Amino acid sequence: MGLIRRKKAAGAEPQERKIIALAGNPNVGKSTLFNRLTGMRQHTGNWTGKTVGSAEGVCLRGKKPLTIVDLPGTYSLFAHSEEERVARDVICSDVPDLVAVICDATCLGRNLILVLQILAETDRVMVCVNLMDEAKKKRKEIDLTRLEQRLGVPVVGLSARSGKGIEEAVRLFETAAVSEHPLRPDGSPCELAELAQTIADEVTTEGQRGDARDRAVDRVLTGKLLGFPIMFLLLALIFWITMEGANLPSALLAKGLFWLEDRLLVGMTSLGAPWWLSGALISGVYRTVAWVVSVMLPPMAIFFPLFTILEDLGYLPRVAFNLDRCFRGCHACGKQALTMCMGFGCNAVGVVGCRIIDSKRERLIAMLTNSLVPCNGRFPTLIAMISMFFVTSSGFGGSLVSALILSGLIVLAVAATLACSKLLSHTFLRGEPSSFTLELPPYRVPQFGRVILQSVFDRTLFVLGRSVAVAAPAGLILWLLANSQIGDVGLLRWLSSFLEPVGRLLGMDGVILLSFLLAIPAGEILIPVMLMTYTSLGSLTDYGGLTELKLILTEEGWTAITALCVMIFVVFHFPCSTTLMTIRKESGKLRWAILAAVMPTVLGCLLCLLISLLSRLLI
Repeated sequence: MGLIRRKKAAGAEPQERKIIALAGNPNVGKSTLFNRLTGMRQHTGNWTGKTVGSAEGVCLRGKKPLTIVDLPGTYSLFAHSEEERVARDVICSDVPDLVAVICDATCLGRNLILVLQILAETDRVMVCVNLMDEAKKKRKEIDLTRLEQRLGVPVVGLSARSGKGIEEAVRLFETAAVSEHPLRPDGSPCELAELAQTIADEVTTEGQRGDARDRAVDRVLTGKLLGFPIMFLLLALIFWITMEGANLPSALLAKGLFWLEDRLLVGMTSLGAPWWLSGALISGVYRTVAWVVSVMLPPMAIFFPLFTILEDLGYLPRVAFNLDRCFRGCHACGKQALTMCMGFGCNAVGVVGCRIIDSKRERLIAMLTNSLVPCNGRFPTLIAMISMFFVTSSGFGGSLVSALILSGLIVLAVAATLACSKLLSHTFLRGEPSSFTLELPPYRVPQFGRVILQSVFDRTLFVLGRSVAVAAPAGLILWLLANSQIGDVGLLRWLSSFLEPVGRLLGMDGVILLSFLLAIPAGEILIPVMLMTYTSLGSLTDYGGLTELKLILTEEGWTAITALCVMIFVVFHFPCSTTLMTIRKESGKLRWAILAAVMPTVLGCLLCLLISLLSRLLI
């Protein structure tokens, strides 16, 4: 970590800027406070272990600049995972001038355990009791003066989301003084827990209204009867809103970007550029990037904020709770439910998120199966197939049917994730499931403005930028392939002819299989590659609408069975190149990346083969 590398050497000049480390349990508002102090866009996840690494920024709110470090959330200094080890190493070192321990006012007793452990290691400590506004809603009053007396270190109350108490916290940060008479607890973990609860009881006046409300809601959202149906309906609602809302912006964005393409071609011609250069740069690189942007940006700009609202509300930890018993039944870790949810946005992000899983065996299972759930880049193709071949009505009814079909595919993907997790845990990665602590945070009203801004900048643009970086060189390669010939036959058609027998066996054709292979840099270009190969136009083709696209595909022999097989293969096939490289990096072994590519592809081929054989028997 950067701060550790900058540790003062013996005899070196002392650092002028003080380093303040923010420590605390998950879900106590550390990252929210960090954002308030530094102005940086550090995403706050409302689930355990969301902050996997440490973020660093500069606070300019006081008299002097302060270096603020947002440590990973941890329940204890007895580290069991990578993020807990990072937090422990920084806290126990002499790097920070002050460790500010953030506590949740609504459950102070549990949070004070970490405070007592840190007090046993260092006297450079202060306590920030956050979520005072939430505690007030639950009729809980915290006597901060009494708490300061019991702990022997400075204590400040604040509400980081609204900004209350921030200035007082900054003033204490600037002082960063060593406490004269800090509490020096000693004893076993159980004894520390008892002491923490004793202190919490002394300084807290309890109320039950808010807790009773949360428990009543949880009985519904996490209940055996309604928990899973509500999850399914919410998923269908998110997809319906995404599909309905993305159509018009996507069309307008595509129109604007392809209008700009024409202007660029005119400009290249006026400059005297040869046809192959303008073709490679504009018809190849630019058109591919423009297609990816117009297809990906609108649905991501809708899907990610909706997903983040559920996270900010506190519902996603309930999803993990519901799915925990399913993953434990597969001898996997319940935290895999969280990384699977990340995969709906981007599989590469989901793979990186697997760092929150302590067991190496279970972490590998989560990484290898993450691509079984379709990422945001696969949704446009699925939606197009559903709209063209399986929905006969338009308007609200058609959109609702599309959302339900898409949700059904997602349920199939989750079932496949569970099945493959169990298969791996009984073959390559045998072992028993580990337990983990999942905190269900209180329900909170989402901060809609912050959610929209952060989901756009931290998720949408991040994923889009990575896709564009991959799509640009892919566009050049595709253009070269499309404009090369072997005899009188285009190279793409020539290559697809070799895959034709396999494609027909799987209910598709050679062009479709070749398109999947060429779209490995970015799944968003799957349909354009198909059109480019079918029409032999030499560049990615922009179709006027789904009606025109369906006409082209049916002329090439497509049926509803073909579309169904394509949809299944879109869900179950090898991950994109970015995800594969991420798996290789995170696992440290090439063989795991190969297995991650082979496993979903074999599953997809088997399902497509089954559909193809059944259709021939029944039709």
